[in-house]
Amino acid sequence: MPIHYGSRDINIVTVSSPLCTQVPQASGAGYKFRVNNEDRIAVTYFGEGSASEGDFHSALNFAATLRCQSLFYCRNNMYAISTPIDDQYAGDGIAVRGVAYGMPTIRVDGNDLFAIYFATKKAREIIMKEKRPVCIEAISYRVGDHSTSDFSQRYRDEEEMKKWEDLLSKFSSPIGRIEKYLTRRGLINEERTKNLRKDALNQVRNALKNST
Repeated sequence: MPIHYGSRDINIVTVSSPLCTQVPQASGAGYKFRVNNEDRIAVTYFGEGSASEGDFHSALNFAATLRCQSLFYCRNNMYAISTPIDDQYAGDGIAVRGVAYGMPTIRVDGNDLFAIYFATKKAREIIMKEKRPVCIEAISYRVGDHSTSDFSQRYRDEEEMKKWEDLLSKFSSPIGRIEKYLTRRGLINEERTKNLRKDALNQVRNALKNST
């Protein structure tokens, strides 16, 4: 698959195609780290759609009972491809499932870079200190299509998208937030940002030309 990256050098396990299979793998890796008393944790990222799979529940139960050094990171963007959260669960998101399995759980604004950083940092501290897994649920929203083969306008109407646009107008997008922060701190300026955007656009265009 085109985006199934992996790197032995920086400890990134290649993504598995079958939905949710990486979650129990993280339980196993975290168990190994705890048994060997290693100063490391296993982190697995998945969407709320994966949390609807049976593998998810087995993985969290194994991790909790075996006290695995694992961090389960759910990116809840409200859609599992075309399936909205209303058709996925009737409870209060994914965070409550971590609590139910007996692990410390954090729910965080998935569009806030610094909130994400500190939540993840705190999660690792808990895992290493208490030798138990942690669950994080990052709340976000997928604005675009799930993939190039997806057409989200078939299952999302203009009214729903307008609600998201109104929210962004108040709080800004994740990229907009960090851009404003860096600008206020004097770390970047408008001219540099403009040049970076132009350079990135040219790189994408050139890549598309070279791929044909």
